[in-house]
Amino acid sequence: MKTSSLTKSNNELWLLMAKVNHELVLVRQEELRQYQIPMRQLHALRCLEALGSKATIAEMAKMMERKLNVISRQAVRMENAGLIKRTQSTPRSNLLNLELTEKGKKLLKISTKSKENTIDAMLSFLSEEERRQMESILNRILKQLNKYALEKISNKM
Repeated sequence: MKTSSLTKSNNELWLLMAKVNHELVLVRQEELRQYQIPMRQLHALRCLEALGSKATIAEMAKMMERKLNVISRQAVRMENAGLIKRTQSTPRSNLLNLELTEKGKKLLKISTKSKENTIDAMLSFLSEEERRQMESILNRILKQLNKYALEKISNKM
């Protein structure tokens, strides 16, 4: 059976996106090794910073599109590393607030301002219009992927 040119083209594009992602992750992981922080933890610190002074595990999980138990375990590791502080919202509540520690804030600042920052190096050559187009295309792909996944889940039920 012959593969259509569109399918072949889609597969090649998919492989290219996967290769770009893989290479970016490898370079960024190596870059972050000097700060002794995994990419996921740095991403969590950025999300926590974006959420404000105090955030809950549920808010973090929603923003990061991860399960509560995954973020909860990550929060424990990050607290043990001194990057965040977990506190009860009220004495009678099991709701935990998360906040950046000074060490977490410092690490965020250093890793973002690094001269070797892969993110800036790899995206700074794009024009503003190219950045908008790329963002639009990636958001459309993500939206379509989420729709597709929901349809697959509902068909299984």
